[in-house]
Amino acid sequence: MLELTEQEKICTLALIHTPGVGAVTIRQLIGHCGGAHKVFQADYRKLIHIPGISEKVVRAILNKESLDLAEREFDSCNNTATNLHFFTDATYPARLKPLYDSPIVLYSRGHFNFNTARTVGIVGTRQISDYGKSVTETIIKELKPYNALIVSGLAFGVDITAHRACLKYNMPTIGVMASGLDVIYPSSHKKTAFEMLENGGLVTENALATKPDFMRFPARNRIIAGLSDVTIVVESARKGGSLITVEFAQNYHRDVYAVPGMLGSVHSEGCNFLIRDNKASIFTSVEDMATAMGWEQNGNSPEPARPVQMQTSFEGFTQDEGQILALLKQKGTMQVDELAWQAGMHLNKLAALLLNLEFQGMVRSMPGKKYGLI
Repeated sequence: MLELTEQEKICTLALIHTPGVGAVTIRQLIGHCGGAHKVFQADYRKLIHIPGISEKVVRAILNKESLDLAEREFDSCNNTATNLHFFTDATYPARLKPLYDSPIVLYSRGHFNFNTARTVGIVGTRQISDYGKSVTETIIKELKPYNALIVSGLAFGVDITAHRACLKYNMPTIGVMASGLDVIYPSSHKKTAFEMLENGGLVTENALATKPDFMRFPARNRIIAGLSDVTIVVESARKGGSLITVEFAQNYHRDVYAVPGMLGSVHSEGCNFLIRDNKASIFTSVEDMATAMGWEQNGNSPEPARPVQMQTSFEGFTQDEGQILALLKQKGTMQVDELAWQAGMHLNKLAALLLNLEFQGMVRSMPGKKYGLI
């Protein structure tokens, strides 16, 4: 994938800062114009004929005020060791690329690899109990042999307990923020946040100096879900941010586990209901979860079994089905997110096609949301 030029990056940032323009609209604008820079070169007539683009948005683009803001922001990032990961960059998280609502750009600080082999999201209540603290620390300790990157939200309760346990056991961890990287929230977690930069770091989709308002937290939760192969809910009330994270994880076809709690405990009601309603698998141990995910310790996984006989042609299948079969023939096995990205398909469409191919005896599903040819 080609690295964006500096001019293209600044123009992309400018689109992000243009009022009324979100991630989906930005993709639409760039797709129609052939690049962010070309969006700002386009005239009114071209922009107004792009489907879904209102006159208000067109006027805001033509105003070009956001370009000056973007240039200042780009310089600030360069001067503060802030990394920018645009959605076409090789450093952008591969797990986020297939998602329809993935951020156009991510800001990060620290030392970590978005595209490490295994990622685990750990979320839960801000009013963590002693039981929740003990379970969270045990999970982190037992995940160490699996070389997983731990993702959480730097919030009170389960989040900060998970981050601090990672520091204790020398596990990489990233905190996904609802603010700019230079606005640590809550401020009492600054020390932990700085310590995380040595083996992990901080991530956000928000520009520097952005304050954490209410609506940024659900958006933050979608990134936690998108970055995680599996999300574990340690403790949760019937309503809360962690359940929003679960909804996103389910929409992204990711695995979800919930730690069962004592009946009658307010802090475990959410987890118990997730298990009851089959919205999450019951968490019993890291070992059991790793077995279901197809993980082995020390980062090694069993070599996937290759089909003994592989078809050389896929006549009788639709073009989309043939594309899926060809990719699986080439790769052997693929995770559903990678398959969606390579095929250029929305996950919902891909899931329906895979189910149909399973019924036809062409593909098989495996632990860890992987698929392969039969």
